[in-house]
Amino acid sequence: MALKEEIARRRTFAIISHPDAGKTTLTEKLLLFGGAIHIAGAVKSNKIKKTATSDWMEIEKQRGISVATSVMGFNYGDYKINILDTPGHQDFAEDTYRTLTAVDSVIIVVDVAKGVERQTRKLMEVCRMRNTPVIIFVNKLDREGRDPFDILDELESELKIAVRPLSWPINIGEKFKGVYNIYEHSLDLFTPDKQRVSERVEIDSVDDPRVDEAVGEKDASKLREDLELIEGVYPEFDEQAYLRGEVAPVFFGSALNTFGVKELLDCFVKIAPAPKPVMAEEREVKPDEEGFSGFVFKIHANMDPNHRSCIAFVKVCSGKFERNAPYKHMRLGKSLKFAAPTAFMAQKKSIVDEAYPGDIVGIPDTGNFKIGDTLTSGESIHYKGLPSFSPEMFKYIENADPMKSKQLDKGIQQLMDEGVAQLFTNQFNGRRIIGTVGQLQFEVIQYRLEHEYGAQCRWEPISLYKACWIESDDDEALAAFKKRKHQFMATDKEGRDVFLADSNYVLQMAQSDFPKIRFHFSSEF
Repeated sequence: MALKEEIARRRTFAIISHPDAGKTTLTEKLLLFGGAIHIAGAVKSNKIKKTATSDWMEIEKQRGISVATSVMGFNYGDYKINILDTPGHQDFAEDTYRTLTAVDSVIIVVDVAKGVERQTRKLMEVCRMRNTPVIIFVNKLDREGRDPFDILDELESELKIAVRPLSWPINIGEKFKGVYNIYEHSLDLFTPDKQRVSERVEIDSVDDPRVDEAVGEKDASKLREDLELIEGVYPEFDEQAYLRGEVAPVFFGSALNTFGVKELLDCFVKIAPAPKPVMAEEREVKPDEEGFSGFVFKIHANMDPNHRSCIAFVKVCSGKFERNAPYKHMRLGKSLKFAAPTAFMAQKKSIVDEAYPGDIVGIPDTGNFKIGDTLTSGESIHYKGLPSFSPEMFKYIENADPMKSKQLDKGIQQLMDEGVAQLFTNQFNGRRIIGTVGQLQFEVIQYRLEHEYGAQCRWEPISLYKACWIESDDDEALAAFKKRKHQFMATDKEGRDVFLADSNYVLQMAQSDFPKIRFHFSSEF
C-alpha cells in the first residue's frame, strides 16, 4: 500500500478525562470492537479476575487507577487505530500533557452525574493551545445523573468550545432505554450487559412508528421534542469546524455496558483527522514526505520486570520507519539501528518491520534517549522539545538499605528519565531532592523502586516553594547570585542550575535583587 493510503487510514488519538469518569473502561470497549481483546474485564469487578488491559503496572491494578500512559494499536475495518490511554489523576498530569503532543485528536470522557471537573478543564486548555480536534463522550447514562441539556450547557461554558450532539439519550438512570443516533438516523436499544452489544432498530427517521413500538409513545414523543429543540438550538454539524478544533461532537452512552461505544467509534473513524503536519524548529514536516522522522514523547522503564529494560516511545511524523534501517539521533549526532522495534497492545508487544506516520513505535533503550529526542533518516530537523514544569512538592530521597545503593541509583535514574518526577542535587550538601506535581507520585516511586529494582528508599521532609531554572548573559551576576544563594542552589539531571526558593517572598526578592538573572518555571528556554 502506498504511503499516502497508509497515512489516510491512520487515526491516532488520546482518551483523556478526570479520574473515575470511565476512561480506561471506554478504552477496553474500543479494543473489544477492534477484536484486539475478546473479554472486557470490568476494572473494579472481582468476578472477572482479569484487570483492565491498559493498566498493566502492579500498582495500577491495586489502586484501580492509571498512572502511566499506555499505547494500543488495532485495526478496525479499513482503519488502523492507535489509542493512547492517559492517566486522569492530576498527580500524573505531566505525562498526559506530553502525550497530547503525539496525537492528532482527542476523546474527552465526562461523567453524566459529575459533569466537567477541574482536571478536564486543564486538559482542554492544552488541546485548545494546539487546536486539537475534540469529541466528547458523556458516560454512565445507566446511572442517575443530570439532564442532558444541562450537561451540554456546562460543556460549552466550562470547556469554552461549541458543542453539537450527534446522539441523544432516551431517559437516563433506571429508565434509560437507549440512544437515538442523530449522525446515522438509527435507534439503539439498551440492554444492560457488559459482554454483549445492544440491539439496533433500523428506522427511516425519528417519526417512524417503530420508534413508538420500541420505546413507548410517551418517550418517543419526548425524543421527538428534544430532537426538534436540538435542531433549533445547535447549528448543523460542520466537519471542518470540528477539524479546526472549534466545535466538539457529543455522544452519549455507558462504556461499562458497551453501549453507545460503537456509534462513537463508527463516527470517529469517518470524521477524525489522519496524521497532520508537525512543526519542527526548522520547518513544517508533512507526513507524506519520503524521509523518516519522529520524536520520543515518553520513556518507560521496566515494561518487562524480568529484563531491566527501558522503552522509548517514538511517534512517527513523516515517511516510513523500517526495522534495522540506520537512523540519525539528532542530539547525539550518531547513527543507530533498531533490531527489535515493537508495536503495543498495552503490555503485550510484537516486533514490527515497518511503521507509518501516526504510529507509535517502542524502541528498546539502553540510555540513548531522552524525552523530546528527534530521529530522522538523515535530514537535520529538531522537533520542538516537551517541557518539564516546575514541581510543586519536594522531598529528600535517602537510601534505606546501604547494601542496595547501586540498585537505588539505577532505579532513580531510570524513573527520572521517564519524566515521572524530577531529580535535583543540592550543590551545598550533595543530597538528592525529588520534585513532583503530586503526593501520589512519591508513593509510586517508592513502590516501583522496591518492586522493580529491589531498592528501599525513605523520604525526608524539606520545605520548598518552587524550583526555577536560572540563566544570565552576565557571568559575574550569575556567580554572585550562586554565591549569595549557595544553600538553595541545585543542579537538575542535565547539570543545569536550579534555584530552590523556600517561599514566594524569597523568590520575589531574588528576582528584584538580581535583575540580570532570568528565572524560568519550565525547562523549555
